[in-house]
Amino acid sequence: MHIVLLGSPGAGKGTQSKVLVEKYGMEHIATGDIFRSEIGKKTTLGQKAENYVKKGMLVPDELVVEMVAARLDAGSGKWLLDGFPRTLGQAQELDKYLTSNSQNIDMVLYLAMPKSEVIARLTSRRTCSGCGDVYNLHTRKPQAEGKCDKCGETLIQREDDSEATVNKRLMIYEDLTQPLVAYYRSQHEFQEVDGNRSVDDVTSALCGEIDKVAAAGRGK
Repeated sequence: MHIVLLGSPGAGKGTQSKVLVEKYGMEHIATGDIFRSEIGKKTTLGQKAENYVKKGMLVPDELVVEMVAARLDAGSGKWLLDGFPRTLGQAQELDKYLTSNSQNIDMVLYLAMPKSEVIARLTSRRTCSGCGDVYNLHTRKPQAEGKCDKCGETLIQREDDSEATVNKRLMIYEDLTQPLVAYYRSQHEFQEVDGNRSVDDVTSALCGEIDKVAAAGRGK
């Protein structure tokens, strides 16, 4: 099974991906997680990516494609891409890579969210400075204010979750998403799912779409 999960920042891709990869036995490939890891390790790629992330800008296609291709080469063969592709160019390069390796995308799932709800979610998000666990002041509050339930470290608001940066991220995302979504609608199995519901309801809808593809024998 090869799946691409699309959606704006804050649409719940990370939360849903964790459930889906466990249920279907896929590898979770999330460019955001990889970049944060590389930035923390001060690698060459991380230093390059950090300059863009801090400004609320997308990391250039060539850096992202190179990294994702390497992960796919080293992977188990079953995967879910979370946060990639983000541009039409990335999608086209991914298809070229997959075709050259006799692979394909089984389906593209798109989490649709109103812009106002995305802004509310992102600006309320807090991340543990220790273990990286993510909370939300509206939907998933920590038991003790400002402290992680798991490790007790301080919760912080990432720089890219500030209101000014969120608005900039969404403007960039919306400019790039229209041609990307149009491409996937025309080139691949594409399903849009309403992401403005409870986590369980969204999970149920996503699993329903995946199961349809699996039942039809298109996802191996």
